[in-house]
Amino acid sequence: MSKQLFYALGPLIFDSLGVIVFAVLLALDVNLIVATIAGTVVAVGVVGWGLARGKPVAALQWISLIMVLFSAGATMLTGDPRFVMAKPSIVYLVVGTAMLRRGWMNRYIPPEELPLVGDVMEKFGFVWAGMMFATAIANLVVAIAFTPWWPAFIGFFPIASKLALFAIHFTIVQIIGRARRRRLAGEIDVAATPTPMVTPS
Repeated sequence: MSKQLFYALGPLIFDSLGVIVFAVLLALDVNLIVATIAGTVVAVGVVGWGLARGKPVAALQWISLIMVLFSAGATMLTGDPRFVMAKPSIVYLVVGTAMLRRGWMNRYIPPEELPLVGDVMEKFGFVWAGMMFATAIANLVVAIAFTPWWPAFIGFFPIASKLALFAIHFTIVQIIGRARRRRLAGEIDVAATPTPMVTPS
């Protein structure tokens, strides 16, 4: 199970590393410009690492880079705090829309597991998209109606909600995967059992 956890969690953290750095620095009350620059550097590094190795860059890596670049550009071009607080909603809407693409989660499970739980991963892809849309709405509500709470919200909720959904997602995929393996093993045993010969009396 730990192998499957590492296979799923490792790439997910790596792909989102720029956004994670940005959110953690904000939660630690680091200056917004410093946080966006740090997040941008990390996100560019993640994409550059993939390109340097000649591997296709995952959609989530591009999304992470776009998110922090958009944040950095908006922060440096405007001093309007309302825009700074509202812009994550735009980014989450873009991310949620990108996550509506079928099969985007396939890279987070071993290839041999795809025939077994690929349909579950596809359904959870839409669940993740729904969470992005919900986060976009929640951010807008907090930014407008509960402005003093916004730094704490943006520094905690996006990461906490993703970790919670990941835990639920991983657990359900493991349970369904094990149940399907047992069922397949049972069907194979039944198929392999020789039919007893009936001799005429």
